[in-house]
Amino acid sequence: MRLLPAQLLSLLLTAFLLSGTTSRASEPAPSTPEQPAPDVLVFINGDQMTGKLMHSTGDTVTFHTDMAGDLTVSWSKVKELRSQRKFVVLGKENRSWRALRRVPSGSIKVEDNKIELQGKGEVQVMPVKETADVLDLETFNHEALEQVSFFRRWTGSATLGLTIVQATQNNYTYTTGASLLRMMPTVNYLPPRDRTMVNFSGSYSSITQRQAEGAPVLPDLKSSIYHVDSERDQYVSSRVYLLAQTAFDHNFSQGLDLQQIYGGGLGWTVLKQPKQTLDLRATLQYEKQSFLQTAGQENTNLVGSTYSANYTRQLPLNVIFQQQVQYLPAYNQPSAYSASETNSLTFPLYKRLRFNLGTLDSYLNNPPLAIFPAPENRRNSFQFTTGVSYSLK
Repeated sequence: MRLLPAQLLSLLLTAFLLSGTTSRASEPAPSTPEQPAPDVLVFINGDQMTGKLMHSTGDTVTFHTDMAGDLTVSWSKVKELRSQRKFVVLGKENRSWRALRRVPSGSIKVEDNKIELQGKGEVQVMPVKETADVLDLETFNHEALEQVSFFRRWTGSATLGLTIVQATQNNYTYTTGASLLRMMPTVNYLPPRDRTMVNFSGSYSSITQRQAEGAPVLPDLKSSIYHVDSERDQYVSSRVYLLAQTAFDHNFSQGLDLQQIYGGGLGWTVLKQPKQTLDLRATLQYEKQSFLQTAGQENTNLVGSTYSANYTRQLPLNVIFQQQVQYLPAYNQPSAYSASETNSLTFPLYKRLRFNLGTLDSYLNNPPLAIFPAPENRRNSFQFTTGVSYSLK
């Protein structure tokens, strides 16, 4: 039987497709990486949960389940914990971030209020009460050891407040603020390695007065107060750190055109608790003050210090209270000292939105003499601000 060219082409195409199907059918299916079995948490009453151990302290354990999310329970209610994943167990002794590079890792088993860490060729047993943190190796490497770009892992907030009055006088007042923080590691259950902070606050007000026909011209009134600062902390232990800082201030109300501060020193975290922290700082610094038009007042170059206390407290209903007190003596010109105090309350509104109440009281002991007929510059400058802030993550 003689095949036509079209029939021959069809047979060859069918044979090729069948051979390809047979070849693919004979190839083994690609292997899928075997997933570790879920962690198992057994309670003393016999109930058990399957999921993922997140981390633990000497008192509590945080366990994640798909149905209930993250649950934190007391170790006293746990009979047994089993996991095939790799973990790191940290004791309660103070650790610097350098010491974390030598921490052993392995699989764990918790039973009879003891944690058994099975590492390479050795087994370590530690009472649960003597542990500070237990966390999986992947999280530990990511937070404690991984080098991350300086432009990543920033958190903070931005605030804006505005008041407009249009009547016999037109009044425009606005307040702005921003606070950025980069903490490494980002989790609070690992000892800190370094911290970078940048803060900005500003307040501006302008009053334009209507002019009556034939009356003396009334000048516009304004007030502007701005502050910018940044600080870099490098920890030498879990609570002590070296710091470098710079700050810039402008206060039209006190005749201060620009105050520049460049310094370095030492910081100490006195309190570090889940609901409150307290940091004390001391620096040695160079300070330059430039004043607005004055009578008999020269710009100053000062050698001094900044002694400060920063306190944060979490109140009920997730309200945050923050306070900072600073004293800035000048050693080469003792009369040129200054001080400031800031207080703020932050209330949650909706998701990342917050409502802020704040005060700022700044004291300048050597304000410049104003040129007549301007009123005398006062030493104290007080602000009360409100605004809505947006949290950055």
